[in-house]
Amino acid sequence: MLLLFVTVSLTACTTAIAGSPTSSGSVVTHTDPGQPGGIDPSFVKNTDGGEIDRLAAAVLTDVQSYWSETFPKTFGGDWAELRGGFYSVDTSRTDAPKPPCVDKASDVEGNAFYCPTADIIAWDRAALLPVLKERFGEAAVMLVLAHEMGHAVQRQAGLTVEEQQSDPDKYPTILIEAQADCYAGSFVRWVADDNATYLQIAEDRLDSALESLITFRDPIGTEQSDEGAHGDAFDRVSAFQDGFDSGASLCSEMSVDNRVFTQQGFINAADAETGGNLDFNQMLESITPNLNTYFGGLVTERGAQWREPSLTPTEERPNCTDADQGPVAFCPDGTKIDFDTQDELPEIHTQIGDYATGTLLASRYAVAALTDLKKPTEGADSQHDLVCLAGSFTGSLLNREQRYLSPGDLDEAIQVLLTYDYAARDIKGKGIPTGFERVRAFRKGVVDGAKACGLD
Repeated sequence: MLLLFVTVSLTACTTAIAGSPTSSGSVVTHTDPGQPGGIDPSFVKNTDGGEIDRLAAAVLTDVQSYWSETFPKTFGGDWAELRGGFYSVDTSRTDAPKPPCVDKASDVEGNAFYCPTADIIAWDRAALLPVLKERFGEAAVMLVLAHEMGHAVQRQAGLTVEEQQSDPDKYPTILIEAQADCYAGSFVRWVADDNATYLQIAEDRLDSALESLITFRDPIGTEQSDEGAHGDAFDRVSAFQDGFDSGASLCSEMSVDNRVFTQQGFINAADAETGGNLDFNQMLESITPNLNTYFGGLVTERGAQWREPSLTPTEERPNCTDADQGPVAFCPDGTKIDFDTQDELPEIHTQIGDYATGTLLASRYAVAALTDLKKPTEGADSQHDLVCLAGSFTGSLLNREQRYLSPGDLDEAIQVLLTYDYAARDIKGKGIPTGFERVRAFRKGVVDGAKACGLD
């Protein structure tokens, strides 16, 4: 499930959809049944034939085509259409017909789900899909329904409800959800490669898909072992991008033995009380020694001299360089990093969280490291290296025996990378244009370390 996963009984799990309206382009080529090649949504039970259900029908038609093609290659058997079909639910009506697996239509409010006992997918066409479309664009609707179809894939591949429930250590919910995210990613890649009949998605629309996925992360501080855990934003985005990059075969092989999750609970009451966030000045004092130690080590290990940059506060956007690097800037003389203390950086810190600040600072220390190593600090390769190195620094904090990162820190990194290109801006102020690619570069550093970031 993206919002709700049905096993034997269904538990309501309404989630408010946050975000800002987007001007995203359409991902559907033609949905009007009155036009040549238009989609006919009549196969959806209880449909009103309206715009939202035509969008859902387009997604479901293409995702079934994808699995008809992909399932035999991945699992060695044929794909079977869902025996129970698909249900659209108008939760704004008290007399609306209910789908299987629930007691009343209002139980579906704000949700989409797959029910394995009835082999159906249902969605709220009044309070979920239209809100997703408004907030994040049509790509978010594609992702939600593809994720639910991923649960159907799990069942057809042989994972039964009974097996999952009898061995929760082998099949924790967080793994089941990550695999469905991964399957959704593999489908979206198929669409992006122009294989679909009804759907299309441009590279910049992938950012909207990831933004919607962040909305469905678990509450900060949820333990990954919790019965209903779905993963933090880093876990969910990672699974989606792994499917997008590597395909359904990789998704099918995911297990507790080869999948590492970053979601974690709070370690003490004080951490929980602050939501894991330090105030702006505390964050600077806390992270600076770690940044200096880490990046200084990368430089000296490679036989160069590390010139520790001084952090210099400014009351306006840094202007030590002609190029706009954002609210944190590595200055050309190589001796300092200027940062804005009055305007945008504190605002990002407040709105996203303390590790948004940490991520931007790490990327400027990465510029300092590349400079001391006499590596390129401008151009597309260096832009990827900067974000990758910020990720490798973050990964070094994850790997410590004494936990440094708080729950939610990785989510804050993902969010600032999706929202701003600052972490990727090179010495000339040019950055990676899409959040999807920035997140991919950051994850590479977190997972593979600095060796993957162009230093050698």
